[in-house]
Parts: sequence; C-alpha cells; structure tokens
Amino acid sequence: MRAILTAALCALLTASTLPPALAADEEKPITQAQAQEFEVWKRNFRAEALGQGIAPQIYDDAFRGVTLNPKVIRLDGRQPEFSRPIWKYLESAVSPTRVSTGREKLATKGQVMAEIERRYGVDRQVVLGIWGLESNFGSFYGNNNVIRSLATLAYDGRREKFAKEQLIAALRILQRGDIAAEDMKGSWAGAMGHTQFIPTSFEAYAVDFDGDGRRDIWADDAHDALASAANYLARHGWKYGQPAYAFVRLPQGIEYFELNAKNKRPASHWASKGITLMNGAPVPDYGDAAVVLPAGARGPALMTFHNFGVIRKYNNATSYALGVANLGERIMGAPPLSLIWPEDDRPLGRTERKTLQEQLTALGFDTDGVDGILGPNSRKAIRNFQRSRGLPADGYASEKLLTRVSQAMAGNEPLSRAQIGYIQSALGARGFDAGVPDGLAGPRTRAAIAAFQQSVGYPADGLPSVALLRALGG
Repeated sequence: MRAILTAALCALLTASTLPPALAADEEKPITQAQAQEFEVWKRNFRAEALGQGIAPQIYDDAFRGVTLNPKVIRLDGRQPEFSRPIWKYLESAVSPTRVSTGREKLATKGQVMAEIERRYGVDRQVVLGIWGLESNFGSFYGNNNVIRSLATLAYDGRREKFAKEQLIAALRILQRGDIAAEDMKGSWAGAMGHTQFIPTSFEAYAVDFDGDGRRDIWADDAHDALASAANYLARHGWKYGQPAYAFVRLPQGIEYFELNAKNKRPASHWASKGITLMNGAPVPDYGDAAVVLPAGARGPALMTFHNFGVIRKYNNATSYALGVANLGERIMGAPPLSLIWPEDDRPLGRTERKTLQEQLTALGFDTDGVDGILGPNSRKAIRNFQRSRGLPADGYASEKLLTRVSQAMAGNEPLSRAQIGYIQSALGARGFDAGVPDGLAGPRTRAAIAAFQQSVGYPADGLPSVALLRALGG
C-alpha cells in the first residue's frame, strides 16, 4: 500500500510541475476551425434528426448554445493503461461507507423498495446494489449536459454511429417530455440519472413508477430510477429469490481449462468434479452455472448462476456483477467476504496486454488480433499456452504470465517439472545417472547434465534448459 501511495504522490507532483501544455489531464482548447466545423456538423445533423421524426423546435431548443466539450474529447481519447485488480475494485465498491449508506437508504425507502420488488419480481437488494455502484445512491451521477456530450462524441468520437444513435434517442426523450434539455444531466459519455441509463436503454426500460406522466430518473427521490433498474433486470429474466453467485472450493488436480464463463453446466456436473461450497456443502442447483477464476488459479473460485448473467447485461464485467450482488447482500445484513487474493500478481495494463497478444501469436497461439482487449480468443490462446507449459490453464492475464511468455519468446523460459523429468529419464537412458526422474534438478541431476554437456562439447553449466531438452529429443 505504501508503494502505491508513494507512486501516486510522485505522479501527482510530476503532473503539477509539468508545463501547462503537458499536464496529463488538461483539455486542449477547441480551435476556431473545430468550432466552425462543429457548427456545420450541427446543421447537417439537424436534417438527419428531422428525418428521423425529431421536431424542428425540439432540435433547435436542445442544441441552442451547444458547443464542443473538450473534456469529453480528452476522456474519449484516453485509453486506460492500467487494470484495477478485482480485489481493489471490491474494496471500493463494497466499502463500509457504501454499505452503511445503502442500509440507510433501505430504511428510509423500505416501503417503496417492497413495492418495486412486488411489482417487478426483482429482489430489492440487487436494485440497491446497482444504485450504489452507478451513482453512489444518487450522490453523483454526472453534471454534464447529455446533448452536448453525445454531440461531441458523434462529431469527434471513436464510435460515431453509436453516439448518433444515442443522441437521436436523447432527442426523442426530450420530445416525449420526460425531461427538459437543461435538466438532462449525465456522465461525460451520456449515461443518465441515478441508474446511469444510456438514452436507448431509457427508451426501452425506463418506467413512470410514481404515475406523474414522466419517466424521471433524475428526480431526488429516485423512485422512477429504481423501478426502471428493476424493470431492466426483470426484462432480462431475473429469477426472484435466487442468488447470483457462490464462492466454491476446488479439488486438487481439477482441469482449469473448463473453468470459464461460457462453460455453463448443471450443478450435478460440477459436483461430479468434486467442487463444493466453501464449507464443504454440496453446490446448490439453480440451473446451469459456470465456474470462473476472476484472479486466476491462485485466487478464489466463483460459481455464477443465472442472475449473475442478468446483472452482467447491465454492465458486462465480472467485477461489476460481483460488486453489485455483494453490495446488495451486505446492505441486507450479510457479513463481509473473507477471501484471499493473489495481490503479488497484478493484472496487466493495456499496453502490456497488447504485448502479450503479440507474443502469444508469434509463439503460435493466435489471439485473433492485437488490441489490448482480452476477449474469448485471447483467453483461449492464454489457456492453450498455459496448458502447453504444464501450468494451470486459468486464462488469467497477469504480470507473471507475461514474464513467462516473454521468456518463451527469448528461448529461456524455465522448464516444467515434467520436462525436467524427461531430461532425467533421457540422461539415464544414455548412461548418465540423473537419479529418479522426479522433475527436481538436484545436485545428482545437475552433475549428470554437466557430464552429458561435456561429452557433446556444450558448455558444462549443469542447468536444465530448452536447448538441453531439444538435444535429448524432447
């Protein structure tokens, strides 16, 4: 922790002493040429919006005074370099302060939450968990003008088509009268209100819970927003009263290769593999479930049920779904999780992930592209590499994995125990006494290696290596 704080302090001091033009988070001012081009873009987009049914007055009112937002341009262009370990994410997502605030909200809104639960068939704790993670229970959901943010992204963003789609949807929301343009506030990327709906999600799932004729997910009481989140989950198949996950115990020697989010099997399948709950009890049967390793084989094993996938429809990340589900449990009185994480093996940043993909592909484990995003193809490549080296095939992209892959690229990776055992057997077959082929390179094995190396004119260092393995036919 001290090292992290020191690094952060150094970064802060460095940023504060940089010339203004070099400060990492400073927005570049909008040039006159950009401003003029944006005015032309707005006029052209007006015709596009009117062609999709937006009234001229709605468009003109919404875009009156709208200029490019330099903060949005900066944030959209800044690719996050570092990945936050899941244990750090959970530490923040399910902090004592957030839990206590959630319990206060449950106490003051108990009747409303009970009615939302009854009407939509969605457990109140998961709705509270989403509220807590999306806007810290309404304490901050963004103060950016949504029309300005989306227009900036549509003009100058990486996903023009998506931004235009959201912008048209936002204009339809204004046209329907759910909110006034000046009150349509959200994140820099256009997510809105207490539950951070993007405009198309608002159109599809927002509800008028209080019956005032408007779907107001920005209102201080948050009732429409909470009901809208419940409706979203219900429409994606939430199963009332069922948990989202359980931490499980894995038996020795389990095949890690099949532990991934796509491999969903009945509880009986996992039980037949020797998997149990942490206390040794049988795994519960809530339909097909997957077992995932969010921090690799050295971290906890997580069994995910149907409702875990429903939460991931809201935000497609294991850490988010676990944070929402666990925060909801804690609000309802559950004790903190007691888990051991591999804190000495950090996940990779974006540039490192690109390096990993490049090197895996060069070694013959195709990742189907180099983009720094570890999708199914990259995870499969990682597992195949791990399996080829006798490592737990957990698909976890960590600093230690990158080191091992880089060693393989350089031809100096450490040998597995099985490979050393092969060397011992091969030496014994050639008359060099390497001892029992136990995969451990002790003094007897190293002496046999040195004797063999000397006999064939190699430098007699006595060390097992890839070159030695190949020389022995391995």
